[in-house]
Amino acid sequence: MKNAVSLYDMNYVHRLVLGNDNPEAQPDEQKYKKQLKLLNRCLSDTPKGKIIGQEKNFYILNIGEHQVVMQYIVYHIGFSRKPYWLNQ
Repeated sequence: MKNAVSLYDMNYVHRLVLGNDNPEAQPDEQKYKKQLKLLNRCLSDTPKGKIIGQEKNFYILNIGEHQVVMQYIVYHIGFSRKPYWLNQ
């Protein structure tokens, strides 16, 4: 079990939302690209994070007589220490 994730080593957990989690706001492609860029950095930069959990959420909007389902996902990424670049 060389690739097993031990929660014992996780000293910092970051909650990262991917998608539109605000039904009042319009979807923004630039925001989504920024979120994906941060996710990739969390999983590849030093200190390297690991996904330890996820939430899948949705909400239903009624627009006129149509219903629209909007979805977003939240990743919980564990680190051995808090990355210095995370809140820049």
